Amino acid sequence: MQAILPSGGAALLRRLEFIAFPAAAGAAGSVLSLGVVTWLPALAAMGHALQLWRRDGDGRVFANTFAEFPRYWRALWRHGLLSTAAAVVLLANIAYLLGRSEPWTFVLLAAQAGIGAAFVIHHVALAAEAGRTVGGSVRTWSAGALALGFGSPARGTALLGAVVSAVLLSLVVPLGPLLLGPSVPVLLALSFADPRRHTS
Repeated sequence: MQAILPSGGAALLRRLEFIAFPAAAGAAGSVLSLGVVTWLPALAAMGHALQLWRRDGDGRVFANTFAEFPRYWRALWRHGLLSTAAAVVLLANIAYLLGRSEPWTFVLLAAQAGIGAAFVIHHVALAAEAGRTVGGSVRTWSAGALALGFGSPARGTALLGAVVSAVLLSLVVPLGPLLLGPSVPVLLALSFADPRRHTS
């Protein structure tokens, strides 16, 4: 296809891949996340599909996300269940504190926001680590996620910023936050974790 396109057209197609493939992976991840507690295995499966695209040029990101989901479900369902419960408690705390007017509620809200930010960074990094090292264990994925998400303040800030900006910037597209909100941050985390970034 690229052979019959002008060089500018081929370059445009290549750039469009960086929207189309993350959106396709995000669509598959969103469908798999309908089970509520399935969101973390779905995120990891999406990370693996995006890694196959980054590393091998495999554009079947939608199908690959579904294909890899059973493997990640078996490994991560307990972690996903605990993380879902923790997220529910965190959101309930925030909702309760927002209804209070005492001066001390601001401090507690700030603490909850910090915990929420750390929660988001950790799970984006965990999905990237699981997607990158498919044969690993939950323990090695978690250790890698801690190093990836919190080993550098700049990396952690960038991952959190990617989550917020991907959601906000994709609001103009129907279902944009569902398609690009999870996939773009995981793609960035995969890029940060790429060993080629650390070799001279």
